[in-house]
Amino acid sequence: MIARWRRRRVALEFAPGEALPFDADLAALARTPLQDAGPPGAGASSHARKRHEIARDMAGQSELALLNALCIAHLRKRHFPDGTVGLFRRIWLEQAEALLAELPARWLVSSLITFGDHGATEAERRLGAQMGVLFGLMKLYEAERLFSGLAPDEPFRLGRRAKAPLPLGLPGFSLAKGGLDVNLLAPLWAEAQAVPLAGPIALVLLDRLNAEAGTIFRRIARMRERQAAPPKDAPGAAIPRANLDPAGKLS
Repeated sequence: MIARWRRRRVALEFAPGEALPFDADLAALARTPLQDAGPPGAGASSHARKRHEIARDMAGQSELALLNALCIAHLRKRHFPDGTVGLFRRIWLEQAEALLAELPARWLVSSLITFGDHGATEAERRLGAQMGVLFGLMKLYEAERLFSGLAPDEPFRLGRRAKAPLPLGLPGFSLAKGGLDVNLLAPLWAEAQAVPLAGPIALVLLDRLNAEAGTIFRRIARMRERQAAPPKDAPGAAIPRANLDPAGKLS
């Protein structure tokens, strides 16, 4: 794993005449639809190939979104051009509103991870790192869960829980009393409110996460509700509306 990680961090190279536009008019880029020049030719630089790859993924977005992504791509490497961190920060200082409205969650997460690696303050770095771990693990376990055959918004049935212990001897999670989900999200929300530059990105992502039906947090909430609901035949259990006539009496 370490060897693969190191290979992925090899710096992107420029061809003669290529460079990041450090003095770009960011407001103009925000108004300019992304223009992909097409596949790079044989012998193209790794920067040009990366630009094409990102542009193809970002079809319909702006040149500003592409520039933000290119900064992220370079800043993930061991070496990157001088001024890249400054350009990335200027993008978010000057055009945060435009990017927050435009970027999908994937690139918002990537932007936060970049703040985790290159933030100017400890608060930026800590928030970026925490959000990166949260969404990285979500991507892993949500992708694996699809192999269960269940849709992301479909909770597991309560009666099918395996009796196996958790890895590393970790204590189990209680649906009725467990607070791990709250303890993960609530402090992140509070911390994000106090971080000027990276905080608004985190708040937008957490708000989108809260509105999403297909996450572990929403599924756990629904499983809690099912567990707490009285059995259908228990005294005082609610009578299904389908069994009531218009007067509210049993049909």
